[in-house]
Amino acid sequence: MKRILITGGAGFLGSHLCDRFIKEGYHVIAMDNLITGDLKNIEHLFHLKQFEFYHHDVSKFIHVPGELDYILHFASPASPIDYLKIPIQTLKVGSLGIHNCLGLARVKNARVLIASTSEVYGDPNVHPQPEEYWGNVNPVGPRGVYDEAKRFQEAMTMAYHTYHGLETRIVRIFNTYGPRMRLNDGRVLPAFIGQALRGEDLTMFGDGSQTRSFCYVDDLVEGIYRLLLSDYAQPVNIGNPDEITIKEFGEEIIKLTGTSQKLISLPLPTDDPKQRKPDITKARSILGWEPKVSRAEGLKITYDYFKSLSKEDLFRMAHHKEF
Repeated sequence: MKRILITGGAGFLGSHLCDRFIKEGYHVIAMDNLITGDLKNIEHLFHLKQFEFYHHDVSKFIHVPGELDYILHFASPASPIDYLKIPIQTLKVGSLGIHNCLGLARVKNARVLIASTSEVYGDPNVHPQPEEYWGNVNPVGPRGVYDEAKRFQEAMTMAYHTYHGLETRIVRIFNTYGPRMRLNDGRVLPAFIGQALRGEDLTMFGDGSQTRSFCYVDDLVEGIYRLLLSDYAQPVNIGNPDEITIKEFGEEIIKLTGTSQKLISLPLPTDDPKQRKPDITKARSILGWEPKVSRAEGLKITYDYFKSLSKEDLFRMAHHKEF
């Protein structure tokens, strides 16, 4: 049985990856300091012999006994609300955290896949964004703590690949959604759904003309799984190229939820990207991957998930931890 370490394993994406690798017959070790993760996301796995959980901060030295075949580094705050509140921790997990994971991989002779992001492209001047585009990032702006952490993480990973011959993979993740997202985490989809569930007006920034491309979580996990097992070491975009404006997306949420709320406008945040659309040519040609779940289908599943939660769970998800 192959063994895999998933850092950030109690988070939204990390927990879905734990599910997938359990299903594929792996022994899964999830690691999370729970600063933004939630044990409820993985509690259904605790009874399994092939699942372990380590409550640990990957920015500190990592020790995992026994053999390891793979490491997925998904530990990081990923929402604006989180990384603006904990900027130092965000930078540390993208620097010290990846250094620890890469060092562990060398000792264990394991393959590493890191979670990078479309934010490495910043507010792009090229559309859609191919992997060859170097980005337009403000390193000292409020979003710089997240953007530059991810850019450094890619550079460190490629250095270990080049100079130590380590088996590495880099996925650049575009906007992803699905069950287990945290409501009100500052990202557009959970913010809209949270407001709809509470009967509030939906708040967009500016006139809502900026665009995003939303990928359902099962599609993303499939892309990550294929990339991990591929022979390709350069970054690969995984996302859904079906682009939509924020205003149009808000109107879709209002229609889906059947509520009478309206869209209202707030001032644009600093360095908010105007466009987001992945060029997935590489994913198609190298991995044979493309998204299968339509936005209408994925949104219905996601909304039904949130509707099924208890008031206590909704309250817990809507209120942030004090860091």
